[in-house]
Amino acid sequence: MMLNRSPIVVLLAVALAFTLMASQASAASAHGHKHAQSASTKKTKKAGKGAKVSAKISSRTSAHVKSRSERQAEEDAASKATAREAKLSPRARARTAVLRRQLARQRRSVRGRKAAIQTASIETRQSIKLQPTLVGPTRLFMPPPMRGTHESLVHQNLMAEQDGLERILDDEDLADRIAHGSLVPVPSNGAIHVNTDLPENRRYCRPWTAKFLSDLAAAHGARFSQNPIEVTSAVRTVEFQRHLRTYNGNAAAAEGDIASPHLTGGTIDIAKQGMTKAEIGWLRAWLIPLEQAGKIDVAEEFRQACFHISVYKSYVDDKADPKANPKSPMASASMLAVHGR
Repeated sequence: MMLNRSPIVVLLAVALAFTLMASQASAASAHGHKHAQSASTKKTKKAGKGAKVSAKISSRTSAHVKSRSERQAEEDAASKATAREAKLSPRARARTAVLRRQLARQRRSVRGRKAAIQTASIETRQSIKLQPTLVGPTRLFMPPPMRGTHESLVHQNLMAEQDGLERILDDEDLADRIAHGSLVPVPSNGAIHVNTDLPENRRYCRPWTAKFLSDLAAAHGARFSQNPIEVTSAVRTVEFQRHLRTYNGNAAAAEGDIASPHLTGGTIDIAKQGMTKAEIGWLRAWLIPLEQAGKIDVAEEFRQACFHISVYKSYVDDKADPKANPKSPMASASMLAVHGR
């Protein structure tokens, strides 16, 4: 009986041995696969860290190159300014050293205007969403007034000198400049109105000032088509300015470093009378970027209720054209309407 069963036992033992061998091989294969996956994951992590390090090195390199290019641009600008000063008269060079400190204070004042606008815009955007049409009672968040300063008047005269502009002495001198084309008529159309009290021979300005007026009127007319801009003053003569000072205590001098910029023909006055608050805020927001770019100087007057604007030759550069920026001051949230406040 034992002899008959022994082959069966042997077969069972062999089958058991094969089963144990197969399970061991499967376990070894699984362990190898797990080890391969772990190695692959480590390689991926190392590659990711390497990419991040490369990106940091690249950004630092580009920042270094950018700072070097900026420094080079500043050095070029400084050398050009030195060359320009060398061409000035001795008297002008002596004044330049004193004016630098005054101009630095003026730039800080301009930066303050920009900061006030940005703060108002951020605070307002956090509380409302700008709507294309405004319904119900509103309160306007307006840019601050662009008040004139003594430093600004000095700067306007310095810029006129750098642009090579002379003060127009009398009506004969004025007529000669008009005949030679150095002064052109103030634009007058549906978007711009010239005050009828302004004499015919004083409805002239410099060509770049006329370009500025045309651009401003086009932008203003696109938003406030029913209310044209009114020009109340343009070119003046030294002779007229002396007479004006006899009865207008607010009038600027006719000579010296703070003489009226109207005497060069590059300056115009735009009436505030008849403008709505929305128009005044829009106009401030339109003018501030140009003033910050050094293309114009603005003094908002309150006795005569006007915007006194001196326009410089650099305005006719391509970069100075406001049409290059498709956003209107309202769209950029320079002037916002807050409901229910």
